[in-house]
Amino acid sequence: MQWTPWVRTSTGMRLDGFRFDVTSERPANSGVALSGIASPKASLVLGPWRRTEAYVNWGLGFHSNDARGATIALDPATGAPARRVTPVARARGAEVGIRTEPAARLATDLTLWRLDLGSEQLFVGDAGTTDAGRPSLRWGVEWNAAYGLGPWFTLDSSVAWSHARFSDGPADTRRIPGAVGRVTSLGATLDSGRRVHGSLRLRHIGPRALGEDGRTRSQSARVLNADAGVRLRAGTDLLLDVFNLLDAQTSDIDYLYTSRLSGEPLGGVEDVHTHPAVPRTIRVRLRWRW
Repeated sequence: MQWTPWVRTSTGMRLDGFRFDVTSERPANSGVALSGIASPKASLVLGPWRRTEAYVNWGLGFHSNDARGATIALDPATGAPARRVTPVARARGAEVGIRTEPAARLATDLTLWRLDLGSEQLFVGDAGTTDAGRPSLRWGVEWNAAYGLGPWFTLDSSVAWSHARFSDGPADTRRIPGAVGRVTSLGATLDSGRRVHGSLRLRHIGPRALGEDGRTRSQSARVLNADAGVRLRAGTDLLLDVFNLLDAQTSDIDYLYTSRLSGEPLGGVEDVHTHPAVPRTIRVRLRWRW
């Protein structure tokens, strides 16, 4: 709704329905679960004034939990009775920000946001499943900018910082394992609009707390990716993707849990388990559209 030349609002409603159908090696953990949720949304935009406008967004949402948790009866690791989880967990989010184009070919926006989750989904290493855990609160700041050096060449950047904690429990156990606190992305894109295009993108992910007490942290991760393409004819493109261009020895994700190798104590050892980033990988694709 456009109320005045400088005030407009938008509202909406999203409805989601789920049917979880699980077939497990343990018949007791098999079954079907149904769930549904309604998510209203609303936004207010003020402006523009001198190519600048402010906005406020609010909405309810959700995240779905591991389908196995919706029908589980016995813990797959111990065989003990297990608690079933709510298939769909409620989320409440809001943000306030400003976006502007202060100069020709320059666009930028700054946002302050908050997200409340009714249940935080955590990975359980020994069982290879996820657990619907305690409620959580996240808030943070995000800044994005894009600058066109010419009609064919664009530079862009994105910087995000967030503070993530469980909403309940003792103060020294409120860290959310694996929650990312700082992410930076830098990119350069060449697009002639005709035959040739390509880009370089550097991604930096800051260290993360791996346990609820925050004593063990992962290392930072940096990966540079590249892609290029050429149009052979109308509807046909030859594409080249290079993942981890500098062959960085880093990890995609880290977990902290107890495991046991040969020769270690029967109770196992708490340690960091890493999924390494893909090594330098080159992929050539032929894309045909009709």
